[in-house]
Amino acid sequence: MRRRRNIYSKKKSGSKSLMIIILGLIIGASGYIFTAEEFERQAPVIEVSENLYWNRRDPLLVNISDETGLKSYEVKVSDGKNIITVANELILEANQKERTLEIKYPKKAVDGVMLDPKSTQFKVHINVTDKSNWNFFQGNSTDALINVKVDYKRPDINVLSNSYSVTQGGSGLIIFQVKDEALKEFHLEAGGRNFKAVPYKKEGYYASLVAWPFNQENFSARIVAEDFARNKRVVNIPFFTIAKRYKVSWIKAKDKFINGKISDLADSDPQYALIKDGVKKLKAINEDMRMINEKLIHTLSKEVPDDMIDSWEIKPFYPLKNGAKVASYGDKRHYYYGDKSNEISLSYHVGLDMASTKMAQIVSSNAGKVVYSEYNGIYGNMPMIDHGLGLYTLYGHCSNIMVQDRDEITAGTAIAQTGVSGLALGDHLHFGVLVQGIEVRPEEWMDKKWIRDNIDKIFKEADKIIDGI
Repeated sequence: MRRRRNIYSKKKSGSKSLMIIILGLIIGASGYIFTAEEFERQAPVIEVSENLYWNRRDPLLVNISDETGLKSYEVKVSDGKNIITVANELILEANQKERTLEIKYPKKAVDGVMLDPKSTQFKVHINVTDKSNWNFFQGNSTDALINVKVDYKRPDINVLSNSYSVTQGGSGLIIFQVKDEALKEFHLEAGGRNFKAVPYKKEGYYASLVAWPFNQENFSARIVAEDFARNKRVVNIPFFTIAKRYKVSWIKAKDKFINGKISDLADSDPQYALIKDGVKKLKAINEDMRMINEKLIHTLSKEVPDDMIDSWEIKPFYPLKNGAKVASYGDKRHYYYGDKSNEISLSYHVGLDMASTKMAQIVSSNAGKVVYSEYNGIYGNMPMIDHGLGLYTLYGHCSNIMVQDRDEITAGTAIAQTGVSGLALGDHLHFGVLVQGIEVRPEEWMDKKWIRDNIDKIFKEADKIIDGI
């Protein structure tokens, strides 16, 4: 009896050990399955909106991705009655984690089935499976059902009015309409740059100033609009362009100038203070410092509001009473040392210099908001004002600034006094005008007739059309 009990006891002990081993294997296998990368449970991602527009000419683009790797996908298109499989692929490439599907409209019958060519609504069903071993080695899968509306019509663009001409270095105005029930985006291109348009009076109507840089030879403008179905329309703006030649000056850099004004500017900035060579110092101030100062000006003057405006009026600028012109806008200045064969620096003068009496009062002829009222390198003390619609004015070399940042000023406000701050040899005002970050001819914005013909008249013509709708 004892022997039998011992045998039974040994069998029982062995069974327990086996069960423990099996249980351990199960736990280990389970742990492996739930933590191993090849058994990951993250479903593939289908990046697409639930509602799309389709022109049927271009393929629908859908991005699919998976962390483990894509195994297969299938795409079906239905017109409500018929269903056609337009794509069905088993992906053989290893580690294919991303792909862009190009869903093309089936123009011919597939397996004897053809979609109704008159249908304006489709449903697209996409199924994507990954290479995970989860789900009994079947992998994770994702489904997406997309409602698609057929849209063949290109956006409408109507030019209501625009300035008849644009002069090289000058400005122009355009007022236009863009409409489409599924408008994706539009932009105004002029001179190879994009200009932001301001909503005007009613939804779908816009106004924008444009600029032709003085140092750019050719100029053209157009409006480009695209809808969500990828229909695109391009309309050229019928500006008559007027080329203009600007002055070229050769300026002899004298030691007095280098050791005086140039050295003063260099000593005020640690970036240039250690330059000992006079010629190198002039080049650094006239080119490097100038570039930094103008970058700030361009950045500040690129801001255009998003709010709709109902009107915009501007009066001729006359910042300095009895001011006489002492330097022109657009002047190309070559600096040389000794003789003209030794050119040492080059710069452009992008404003109009005016002078009257010492420390004369400077006035803003139009209302606006002060966006800058501090020192700016070669421009010295420099208030800068936003007048709306992307139009800015700046006033350089001031002795005193009488406004502060964010001040809202009215027409006729005294903003500063003339001076010799910055790179100025005599008391004067550097008057600059910018349109969306581009320096333009101040003379135009000081001319009553030019403003009447190119600004006021354009708004009046557009208002007749908009107000009559």
